[in-house]
Amino acid sequence: MFKFSTRYFSLFLLLFITEILIAVFVHDNFIRPYVGDFLVVILIYCFVKAWINAPVKATAIAVLLFAYTVEVLQYFQLVKRLGLQHSRLANIVIGNSFAWSDMIAYTLGILLVVLAERSNKILTPSSNSSRG
Repeated sequence: MFKFSTRYFSLFLLLFITEILIAVFVHDNFIRPYVGDFLVVILIYCFVKAWINAPVKATAIAVLLFAYTVEVLQYFQLVKRLGLQHSRLANIVIGNSFAWSDMIAYTLGILLVVLAERSNKILTPSSNSSRG
């Protein structure tokens, strides 16, 4: 089950750098709020797959549920309830404002993951599920 994948870890690093660049340099009303949320679930998926050789659908669903959970915690103002509203790190990692658009972005990001994984299997039919 545990198996390091340089392919997924490389994708994770690329997405991580992209997310940092978006957070630091992009201050608009589209890329930062929507593309950032779209990419973050792909980033998390790649991080998980870099370390754990689990089925695509199970991993995708787990990542999506995790993202939904974090968003719901924002709805219930977890950062404020924990007394961390002045913590920049807590506000970045957990977030502080619920938005249905974030849920849609997460869903679309995971759909792209599933489609990309499926097309990869179509393009390389000799590959099996243990390939990373």
